[in-house]
Amino acid sequence: MKRIALFIISIGCLPLLLRCSSESRSWTSKAYHNTTAHYNGYYYSREELKKVDDLVWGSLTDDYNRILRLYPALDSAVAKGYDKEIQEAVKMASIAIQRHPNSKWVDDNYILVGRARFYSMDWGNAIQTFKYVNTKSDDIHARHTAIIHLVRTFTEKKEYNNAQAAIDFLQKEEPIMNKANRKALYLEKAYYYQNLEDLDKMVRNLTSAVPLLKKRDRPGRVYFIIGQIYQKLGFEDEAYGFYKKCISTNPAYEVDFYARLYMAQVTEISRSRDVNAARKSFKQLLKDSKNKEFRDKIYYEMGVFELKQKNLKEGIENFNLAVRTGNNKRIDGEAYLRLGEVYYDTLRKFELSAAYYDSAINALSKDYEGYAQIKERQLILAEFVKNLKTIQWQDSLLAMASLDSVQLRGRIDSAYQIRKAAEEKKEKAKKKSNRISIEANDNNVFSTGENENENTSWYFGNSSAMSIGQNEFKRTWGDVPLEDNWRRSNRIAVATANSLPTPTETDTTAQAANQKDLPAADPVAQEYDRVNKEIPRTEEQRKVALKKIEEAYFNLGDIYYFKLQEKDNAVDSYTTLLRRFPGSDHEAEVLYKLYLIFKETDQTKADFFASRLKELYPNSTYTKILLNPNYLVESSLAVEKQKVIYKSAYEAYEQGDFTTSSKYIDEAMALGETSFKPTLDLLRILIVGETENINQYQYELDQFIQKYPMEKITEYAKSLLQTSKDFQQNQEKQKGIQYIKSLEEAHYFVMIYPSAEKLSNAGTSVLEKFNSENFARLQLKTSNLQLSDDYGLILVTDLPQVTDALEFMIKFNQKLPSITELRNHKFNTFVITKDNFDIFYRTKGLDEYLRFFEKNYPAEVQ
Repeated sequence: MKRIALFIISIGCLPLLLRCSSESRSWTSKAYHNTTAHYNGYYYSREELKKVDDLVWGSLTDDYNRILRLYPALDSAVAKGYDKEIQEAVKMASIAIQRHPNSKWVDDNYILVGRARFYSMDWGNAIQTFKYVNTKSDDIHARHTAIIHLVRTFTEKKEYNNAQAAIDFLQKEEPIMNKANRKALYLEKAYYYQNLEDLDKMVRNLTSAVPLLKKRDRPGRVYFIIGQIYQKLGFEDEAYGFYKKCISTNPAYEVDFYARLYMAQVTEISRSRDVNAARKSFKQLLKDSKNKEFRDKIYYEMGVFELKQKNLKEGIENFNLAVRTGNNKRIDGEAYLRLGEVYYDTLRKFELSAAYYDSAINALSKDYEGYAQIKERQLILAEFVKNLKTIQWQDSLLAMASLDSVQLRGRIDSAYQIRKAAEEKKEKAKKKSNRISIEANDNNVFSTGENENENTSWYFGNSSAMSIGQNEFKRTWGDVPLEDNWRRSNRIAVATANSLPTPTETDTTAQAANQKDLPAADPVAQEYDRVNKEIPRTEEQRKVALKKIEEAYFNLGDIYYFKLQEKDNAVDSYTTLLRRFPGSDHEAEVLYKLYLIFKETDQTKADFFASRLKELYPNSTYTKILLNPNYLVESSLAVEKQKVIYKSAYEAYEQGDFTTSSKYIDEAMALGETSFKPTLDLLRILIVGETENINQYQYELDQFIQKYPMEKITEYAKSLLQTSKDFQQNQEKQKGIQYIKSLEEAHYFVMIYPSAEKLSNAGTSVLEKFNSENFARLQLKTSNLQLSDDYGLILVTDLPQVTDALEFMIKFNQKLPSITELRNHKFNTFVITKDNFDIFYRTKGLDEYLRFFEKNYPAEVQ
């Protein structure tokens, strides 16, 4: 009976099932398919996409130091984590489309498929799906929804032209849009303009969307973003209102905190009580225990607030507190940047500003707004400080050159004790933070500048501390190479096993005891050694130090003039250069720049520098520009003519017609001094190489290199000179070294010693003293040279004749036994003509010359 009943029921339901087929148009069929497509495929697909949406938002880390993103950026790494949900969403929506093709939910399911493809960053299929809905759907609202999703997809794909085209179309359709689509359009347009960094249009669209927002749209976040934009654009009243609206929505605590913080920042300040009220608001935020992790941000905003009130001291204090409090690297970077700007723009203390800019660049990410400009200023200031410290340090070294060892050690000890006391005082003042504040630091241990009280405790800015640290490291670990994993025990074990016998337990104990008994390194002695090595004691060393100072003053002037736009400071640097270094290589250029600076403000001074330039350097390029502003244009025409003539000259040179080639060169030279002249000069030297001896050729190349050190073609000249010397050296090796037997010319006295003897300082001092006591009338010069890795030499030059050289040698040999400074050192002495010295220095043939010396000079000088 049961079977019969089931059969009858099945037969009765058959007409209903037939009416619900996908091809049927009856009301029962429509109701069935609409209900099933909605509550089966569409519903479950939408739920899976909600999970994806939550995962995407969960991956977002907000940076409250910049305007928040309206939507999270999609990330392929995050997308792999929700691939399962995407596949399920596509599957459920596709089933609904296939089984219920005539339902009214087909378009909605296609949109879900498009959204799934969008979240999986399958841009091509997402775009095709949304376009399909727009083309095939009869529902105007579904078409609008699809195009709105197209805007978002094109924006994420950075196809901004296509996104703009879709926006333009939708704006025409706006009057007939439903509220949901109109709100979505405003939000998508705002996100599009955020990507284009057009804050004005972004905020216009967000404020249009405000009346349409629902709870699921995170209205508090939107209000906060609007407040941020208005604050950025300078509309602080509007910003205050939207921050207040944000707080009224009871947002997440972090959003609430920043809204309150920024509200205090944009409070309208018109009376002193309002200032106090704002400060009170900041202090309340600091006191709230829930804000402990945000204290660095509060201090930063307090610093910004105080700067607005022109309270530089309070602003600087709060920025420094922001750096010392908390661990947010981004806030540290912004605080350093603000401090750098204060010291740069307001206080004009470029050294301190440089230090803060260095720290800012190290802390800020490269995507920080204006990073390129910040980096550019940091590099300018770094170059500025480098040159300033060069002047300070080299001047200090020159001053110390007049001190004896006792005076020098006393000054170093005094400076070290002052620094040590300052560091100990600073250590006591530290409470819990191990951060190091940024302060001015120069390498001069004897600095007495304005910032002496602010001397840094920064380890890598303190050469003395670094020296101590290096020695302590070597004492503990040995002189290990710079490489990875240097501290691994197996590396040490391998190194010791290869070089030492296996120690017994007794040996190890004794060794440890001896190590423990070693005295600590004396930092003052180390600093003395370091400074003493750098002090310029010989005339050559003094010239090098002065040249560094000269170049630094020139560079400082250019930095002040061109990069920092500080004309008064530029004038000070340029005039100091002219006063300290008359006849400087840069004098003509500096006179011209001073003329340009004063031309705008003081014509009398401008005329003075112009007349000086014309008087001292009548043929310089700067004088020609001064006399003829069109000189550069006209000279460029001359260059083109010289290039045409040069072509003919070079062709004649290649054919071996050196006379004709020289005539062409003279013709080109007659057109005047131009930038092409070095090329003509070098061709003339190539002709010398073909027509004169090799020594003349090398001399001309050497003079060319000295005359045009900055020209690109100079590198080629250097390679020609080196090739020629290598060729000459090979020839000499084949023939044997041939010294010139003609001795009737100027001589040098040479003291040559093994490098291990380290005689450069002692030997130089001895010879200078010997010269002044015995040969003051000749005004001899003493210098140091490194002959090779194995030998160094000290040279006494300009002994006019061979008789002077022999007299010098005899007297020196007579006094040598009484010279205690040289008693325990190994060295050789001899005299040598200038030409022979060139051969000797080039060939390094010491033994060969000693044999030549013994054979050709009297026995009493040997």
